[in-house]
Amino acid sequence: MSTVQQHVETVLRVIHSGSQHAGSNANTDLIHRSWRRCATEHALDPAMRPDVRIETNSRLRECRQQVEDHLHVARAGMEQLYKHVSDLGYVLLLTDAEGVTLDFIGNDTWDAPLRRAGLALGANWNEIHAGTNGIGTCIAEQSTVICDREDHFYIGHVGLSCTSTPLYDPDGAFMGALDVSALSSPDRRESLHLARHLTVLHARMIEDANFIRQFRAHWILRLGTVGPLVDVCGELMLAVDRDGRIVGANSGARQQLRLLESLHTRDDARAQLVGNHLTGVFGTRIDDIWRLTKGTSHDSRGVVTTWDGQGYHASMIAPKTAPRMQAAEAGDVQRDPARTSVLSRLSGGDARMDQLLERAARLVDKPVSIFLQGETGTGKEVLARALHDASRRADRPFVAVNCAAIPESLIESELFGYAPGTFTGARSKGMKGLIQRSDGGTLFLDEIGDMPLPLQTRLLRVLSEREVLPLGADQPVRVDLNVVAASHRDLRRQIVAGTFREDLYYRLCGATLALPALRERGDKTFLIERILEIEAEAMGVRAAIDPRAVAALLRHDWPGNIRELRNALCYALSIADGATVGLDHLPQEVIDIQTAMPHAMATVIPFPREPVPGDDERAVLLEVLRRNRWNISEAARDLGSCRATVYRRMKRLDIVSPTQSD
Repeated sequence: MSTVQQHVETVLRVIHSGSQHAGSNANTDLIHRSWRRCATEHALDPAMRPDVRIETNSRLRECRQQVEDHLHVARAGMEQLYKHVSDLGYVLLLTDAEGVTLDFIGNDTWDAPLRRAGLALGANWNEIHAGTNGIGTCIAEQSTVICDREDHFYIGHVGLSCTSTPLYDPDGAFMGALDVSALSSPDRRESLHLARHLTVLHARMIEDANFIRQFRAHWILRLGTVGPLVDVCGELMLAVDRDGRIVGANSGARQQLRLLESLHTRDDARAQLVGNHLTGVFGTRIDDIWRLTKGTSHDSRGVVTTWDGQGYHASMIAPKTAPRMQAAEAGDVQRDPARTSVLSRLSGGDARMDQLLERAARLVDKPVSIFLQGETGTGKEVLARALHDASRRADRPFVAVNCAAIPESLIESELFGYAPGTFTGARSKGMKGLIQRSDGGTLFLDEIGDMPLPLQTRLLRVLSEREVLPLGADQPVRVDLNVVAASHRDLRRQIVAGTFREDLYYRLCGATLALPALRERGDKTFLIERILEIEAEAMGVRAAIDPRAVAALLRHDWPGNIRELRNALCYALSIADGATVGLDHLPQEVIDIQTAMPHAMATVIPFPREPVPGDDERAVLLEVLRRNRWNISEAARDLGSCRATVYRRMKRLDIVSPTQSD
């Protein structure tokens, strides 16, 4: 009997044995359940050798944009994991909840065979298409899975070795899978178990890093079984407000902690942690828990005990901007240096910025909507976050939405959320939209001028009625939020052109704060030093720069404003590798002012920010694209826009790139 026939017969025998058949271990049971799903639910044939499904570039972009906030942290974790498993022949894949590969790390010398096997960016490993495999089965079961050689459903995948573990976002929603795979099974079985251990470990590290990042404005209670290590690797984490109410819980906390009322019932109330008070979990006095914030030594740290008798060593991470114990009066911001400092730190003595920040401080906690105007990269989101941190809402969520970056097909569901079963592919429990997630805090609507006109009507209702109606829902949900909007466009011109609602404009623009371009600011030296310090600390390197490098930075025109400056300093710090940043460490366009100037001029002259009636918009856009050799990023910079907006305009004007491959 051939290997193919043997594999097919084994799969069919398990399928026909019935759902009660149990394997030799839990992993085998997962594999067998998957085989049955593939045959009975997906109508797949184990003898087939189907081609790997690779999603188009546009589909991949859409998938990446939905989890963009988490990808940076995930990438850092993947790079650390790859150092441990690369010598064993493994590659790494990160997928979304649908099984689409969003990120990939592997050996370039194996590129061709890896792509043929589907171990590549954009590959879709959902069970519906690929049968039983590490990623697809991990997603279906939401459990860690080893799928080694004959564990795969399709005969074409036999030989691959995959280990996958689920990833959850900071709100506890299933986000995707982290996977280590090899073209052939490792020689030693122990390496599979090592790969499993390392994959699970790094997945939890990624989750916890994202958790701390999202809840940095709250107190974070870390719990662990090993006292000396709890500060750096607490297995359980709870985000709480100053009143002791739980606003977030990581995977470990959701799995292990139980509420008091669940101890004597059959219902497992772990999922109800969020929204309850710490006293519903711990028998320890609340004052004793807060005492962990007072900076006592590790040796004197006590143990907190849950209602079911489990003891944990504990430590507390204070908020990045510590919330006040009680709500401030409307005028307190003028008298509280701690709160106003988050605004004053944005200027190094530039007169225009000082005046703007003084106005901003007076507007904090006032019933006036704030609109931020400024070129791309001038720091509108930084100012919006500072306004939030200086307000009474500092301990509540700050949710930033780039209206230009979300695909038009997804922006409605992303903003407003949806009820269970609203559309095919929707989460079974529905999804809270970004508006609802900002309840109690601040919603920052960046590039509001790029919001589609029909959605502007729905947003106006949210702002006027303070309630949001998720897609497919019958009843609106009340929301309490502060809205800050921003754009680099002239919204008045958009009103004339009929692309922006006038009533929404007046609802958003109660007070306008216009940020100056970097080239107009007189505190560039302060910004260079401040950004250098922040980025150096993040990289763990020296924050030192040669005066000649500073002089070159001061001469540059900075068409990309503060964002471009930050990128230039990050590049320089990386090249310097711990040494003092010198002139030769700077990007070439900064060093050579002669070559930089034409580019700087090109960003100002050729294209208006928003076409007005009578302009040949298509001809102008084509000219910019051709001048930049169809490089969308460069074209977007010339237009003073972002890549998503350029793609949207190209689609509307029926412009297809000659280099497009999908």
